[in-house]
Amino acid sequence: MRQLIMLGTGSAMVTHCYNTCFLVRLTEDEYLLTDAGGGNGILRQMELAGVGFEKVHHLFVTHGHTDHVLGVIWVMRRIATLMNEDHYEGEFHIYCHDVVKHILEMMAELMLKKQDLAQMGTRIILHEARDGQQVSVPGGKLTAFSILSKKAKQFGYRLRFADRHTLTCLGDEPYNDRCKAYAEKTDWLLAEAFCRYADRERFQPYEKHHSTVKEACETAAALGVKHLVLYHTEDKTLPVRKETYLAEAVAYYPGPVYVPDDLDVIDLD
Repeated sequence: MRQLIMLGTGSAMVTHCYNTCFLVRLTEDEYLLTDAGGGNGILRQMELAGVGFEKVHHLFVTHGHTDHVLGVIWVMRRIATLMNEDHYEGEFHIYCHDVVKHILEMMAELMLKKQDLAQMGTRIILHEARDGQQVSVPGGKLTAFSILSKKAKQFGYRLRFADRHTLTCLGDEPYNDRCKAYAEKTDWLLAEAFCRYADRERFQPYEKHHSTVKEACETAAALGVKHLVLYHTEDKTLPVRKETYLAEAVAYYPGPVYVPDDLDVIDLD
């Protein structure tokens, strides 16, 4: 059963939930991890999700902001430890653009223990993803693409499963129409929605180059996507976030909308 497991749903400065990162369950025993949040909280989120790192052989890192990339060093350390203890089979593949690749190489060199660092380049492999490049993952193909960020360089991806169903990750910035080929009519669209449009004066999403629920839903409707997942939000309205975001969403998007909490599981089949 294919699933989306939201390890974290919050934006950069949240304190009441974890930063946005998630697992896609590709097969019975294989998961794709996307980003890793801002610290070793990723270890706890994986534990709470009940997914062992030995089942993760592929990681996609969207960009180098702290809330997406700092947790990656903990993932690398954990997997290197498993490798050194003979508890991890095969290789661990990390896909990212050139800027993130450089960041991860520097972090590994400065922070990993000697025996863990020895796995870099041998069994922990950094792949420089290029715009439009395809890679094979268990149960499908992943196509990386530039989201044409106005801040730090950032990539998203379109994941095409063997049965031709698709999932598109747009990263954490507003949609750019030049990414239409990857997002149009996708079965599952993952889009950021920093806050409700009704709360835009309170949270100032546009100053941070983020969108609101309204814009994310209008985009999804225009693209004809089948299911919409909203994430990378503020956390000040967390107790009522799901209810209030959904209430705004229905006015702008006719399909199913999901506003997950941390550790929520969404069936993709």
